[in-house]
Amino acid sequence: MESSNQAEFDYLFKLLMIGDSGVGKSSLLLSFTSDSFEELSPTIGVDFKVKYINAGDKKLKLAIWDTAGQERFRTLTSSYYRGAQGVIMVYDVTRRETFTNLSDVWAKEIELYSTNQDCIKMLVGNKVDKESERVVTKKEGTNFAREYGCLFIECSAKTRVNVQQCFDELVLKVLNLTAILF
Repeated sequence: MESSNQAEFDYLFKLLMIGDSGVGKSSLLLSFTSDSFEELSPTIGVDFKVKYINAGDKKLKLAIWDTAGQERFRTLTSSYYRGAQGVIMVYDVTRRETFTNLSDVWAKEIELYSTNQDCIKMLVGNKVDKESERVVTKKEGTNFAREYGCLFIECSAKTRVNVQQCFDELVLKVLNLTAILF
């Protein structure tokens, strides 16, 4: 009998973080899982974190896959997507190409590799702490999210603005869907 409360959970959700290199995927994840911010070096291949959270009376175990944004690490891509209930697409509000690549690269990838018909997508505009350097407007993010059927939030891994909300909102949506399906 496990005494640890982390041994028991009602649901295990696999979440995947994708987006260009340097948009802050790892920083967002670190901010969410350990409440800290660090300037991190690029992820090699894939990183993986587990976080336990409570949603109402349900205990959830989140397995969050943090993928490398660089092209050369994208050979294992299809296996990352397998069975993911949620995908977080991250761009940097100060770098236009990271936003453009969402439709050119990342949305196509989800379509190609996602095995879950009901996968919930969350669009995240990161680095809103650099407001003076912003080149992608909130309206553009909203429009993209509407077009691709995503949830949308802007946040800052550095100041932790909306980081918790980002994951909470996604997980709640996945949970609601799961409750309907089972």
